[in-house]
Amino acid sequence: MEGQISTVLEFRLLGFSGNPQYQILLFIVFLVIYILTILGNFIIISVVTLEPRLHLPMYKFLKNLSFLEVCYISTIVPKMLANLLAERKSISFSGCMAQLFYFITLGATECYLLAAMAYDRYLAVCEPLHYIVAMTAESYTRLAVGSWITGIFTGFLPCLMVSRLHFCSCNLIDHFFCDISPLLKLSCSDTTVTEAVIFILSLLVLSSCFLLILVSYLLIILSILKIPSTSGKRMTFSTCSSHLMVVTIYYGTMISMYVRPTYRLSSELSKAVSVLYTVVTPLLNPVIYGLRNKGFKEALQKIVIRHHRLHAL
Repeated sequence: MEGQISTVLEFRLLGFSGNPQYQILLFIVFLVIYILTILGNFIIISVVTLEPRLHLPMYKFLKNLSFLEVCYISTIVPKMLANLLAERKSISFSGCMAQLFYFITLGATECYLLAAMAYDRYLAVCEPLHYIVAMTAESYTRLAVGSWITGIFTGFLPCLMVSRLHFCSCNLIDHFFCDISPLLKLSCSDTTVTEAVIFILSLLVLSSCFLLILVSYLLIILSILKIPSTSGKRMTFSTCSSHLMVVTIYYGTMISMYVRPTYRLSSELSKAVSVLYTVVTPLLNPVIYGLRNKGFKEALQKIVIRHHRLHAL
């Protein structure tokens, strides 16, 4: 039946626990996280836009990442919140495929953006004399736009292949959103080719980006070790530590989920790991960058003081 377009018109998302009390508690928790994530990332976008000192490639990449995190969490959480309160937790077939496409596209784009940010940090730390020449506005634009365009193309093939699977009469997805793994488990088609293609694509995207980041940071660490003073080492590493923390959390969860030849992870464990990279990671982005980046904190304080002065007049 491979190649037939499914006649299923909608899916039912089983989500989390069926206990109504837990549903309400989860709704409140995820709503608070969603609001904080949107607010935190918009603060980053606003501060980088308003403060001229932050009009540098590193902060422009950060602004891109914050915008991406807003889109990423908004692809999953609003529908999840609606289903937590709804008796019939459903999503249309077209809505499910659209959610899957945006989820894969934004996830891949984040991989490319994090790799571009690592390259930017490598140039800044290891090639400081050539940084201004190498990382021009044009270079930044090519890397940022290239990340988004490549992410869109990355999301197209898996979504197309999944959408052409046959789902027979069963439409119960044991997850809180339309992810690849539960959809492949649900299909009554032979998913061997689809699984192999998605596995190879995931491996290529995640491993290539992760390898670029790993090499960049190895070179950065070697360069930092050559700095004679302890304060100099600390100051140089502080410009990279925030990005390194985000990379570790994001790639750790993504590799554990998608760089596997089969999709046999237990549904509860799969849901728990999925919450980490769909809900928690977008929240950690503004927290990590806001608390650890000295330049950003100073710019935020400057804007707050300026705002208070204007209101005091």
